[in-house]
Amino acid sequence: MLVVGFPAGAFQANCYLLAAEAGRECVIVDPGQGAEPGIEKALREHRLTPVAVLATHGHVDHVASAAAVADTYGIAVHIRPEDRHLLSDPLAGLGPALASALGPMTLTEPTSVVPLTERELDLAGLRIAVDHTPGHTAGSVVFRLRSAEGGHLVLTGDTLFAGSVGRTDLPGGDPDALAVSLRTTLLPLADDTVVLPGHGGATTIGRERASNPFLPVDIQNTEGTE
Repeated sequence: MLVVGFPAGAFQANCYLLAAEAGRECVIVDPGQGAEPGIEKALREHRLTPVAVLATHGHVDHVASAAAVADTYGIAVHIRPEDRHLLSDPLAGLGPALASALGPMTLTEPTSVVPLTERELDLAGLRIAVDHTPGHTAGSVVFRLRSAEGGHLVLTGDTLFAGSVGRTDLPGGDPDALAVSLRTTLLPLADDTVVLPGHGGATTIGRERASNPFLPVDIQNTEGTE
């Protein structure tokens, strides 16, 4: 599997391109603010053809370029219904204080939007499991894949980071829901599952289970089963 990732924009949100291999179709995950040049470079260098944009959630630092990228390549943006309104109303996901600090902001909804309600997607020759993980936002999801070589990876958006978890103080945030999402969806994964988060560097489920101080106490130091 080919995975290309890079941080973009003022918030350094990670954008990822996933493909079975170079020269094939790909999906683009979380094209945020300023991600277009990096996407264009990756498509050119790896001879990739995008077939879909996938959003882990609707915050502007993860979807600011979603409409432009999707409309440029004639593809759809896949996002949970709970977060769809954030594609065209980004300030609604930020709260008054943060919205005021960032100033006026306008986004246009993509021409084609697909509600991300399926538990599994078959795109670009990849089988992508989709798990709804509310907490950071009401429509947050994680994407799980297995490589042809047998490795496992999960794109966690802003639900789980290396050494931290997503904030829950913005509109749509829910600390209790986040704890449930971590406990029931992410932490049962195998220790060697590679975590590709929405910000910062990669980690593994085992490493986070053993050392992440923000995980609910009852799931620290337990072994993964999947």
